[in-house]
Amino acid sequence: GCTAGTMENLEKQLTCPICLEMFTKPVVILPCQHNLCRKCANDVFQASNPYFPTRSSSLTSGGRFRCPSCRHEVVLDRHGVYGLQRNLLVENIIDMFKQGSSSNSKPAPEQKDETPMCDIHEDEKINIFCVSHGVPTCSMCKVFGAHKDCEVSPISSIYQTKKTELSDGIAMMVGNNDRIQGIMSQLEEAGRAIEENGRRQKTLVCEKFDQLYSLLEQKKREMTQKVTAEQEEKVDNIRSLTRKYVDHLEESCKMVEMGIQTMEESEMALFLQNTKPLLKKIADASSMSHLDKVERGYEKMDHYSVDFRKERKALRSIDFARDDEDEEEEDADAGDEQKEEAQTDSAGVVLPAPPASPAQPSAPQQT
Repeated sequence: GCTAGTMENLEKQLTCPICLEMFTKPVVILPCQHNLCRKCANDVFQASNPYFPTRSSSLTSGGRFRCPSCRHEVVLDRHGVYGLQRNLLVENIIDMFKQGSSSNSKPAPEQKDETPMCDIHEDEKINIFCVSHGVPTCSMCKVFGAHKDCEVSPISSIYQTKKTELSDGIAMMVGNNDRIQGIMSQLEEAGRAIEENGRRQKTLVCEKFDQLYSLLEQKKREMTQKVTAEQEEKVDNIRSLTRKYVDHLEESCKMVEMGIQTMEESEMALFLQNTKPLLKKIADASSMSHLDKVERGYEKMDHYSVDFRKERKALRSIDFARDDEDEEEEDADAGDEQKEEAQTDSAGVVLPAPPASPAQPSAPQQT
């Protein structure tokens, strides 16, 4: 009775929830780990997707239907139900179950004819089981033979016990297979999640580095603009001063020419008349008090030197943040945003904090 109940329970486990009969091969396993006859699965799929092309047609996209056991939605690829994995273990169990059922339904005479005979007592059928040695034997072996001192049991009771154990083992294997299939699905999902999370994090890391690049480019522009502004200012001053000296030199050359011409005058009265104004002009032309001069070191620009040792050390220490650092970084970012908002003018333009002006040499001064 116990074996019959176990076999009946196993048969229920091997029953398709659609046709309510034992699975017909091929058997497919759904992502939710429930099994269906592929024919029944295709019928449900076609009913849920009436416009989905048949297998012989050109398949361009998948469809979906709900598992009849748990109502979990099954999403299929372009192959439809033919893309589902076959459950070969269930198919093998069905074959063994059918063989066992057919052997149990054989006529009694056939079973009697197939009963093995004892190797020692050739006329005796094996009809008892030696519990001590764990082997089937005959009654004569128990009475006169090697098993006369052993514990024995009717072979039918041991048969029922062992058949129950085998059926329970098969049912346990079916359950284990379902669990393994579930674990495999979880592992596949975890692998897909890892790939997606990896791609997302790499994108975030690249965005952070792009922000750093942008900040460095902005600081480079600001600092080089400061150098360029002073450079252009000094060059303009030098050019202006050079033009003044050129004009002064031309005026001096004219005075020299006029002096030489006056020296050639032989008439003393005329010479004296021309000398007085000429000497006044020469005295004025000889004075350079109105011309600017540059201070020593005016040409230097090394007060714009930079020292990035601290920043270089910080850049080399860049690494992934720990969980506690993530919270600190969020707080720091919030503080920076508030500072930027405080430095925003009425037009919404961010005004950078005024930097400390470097010490500059004095501009050209008059002497």
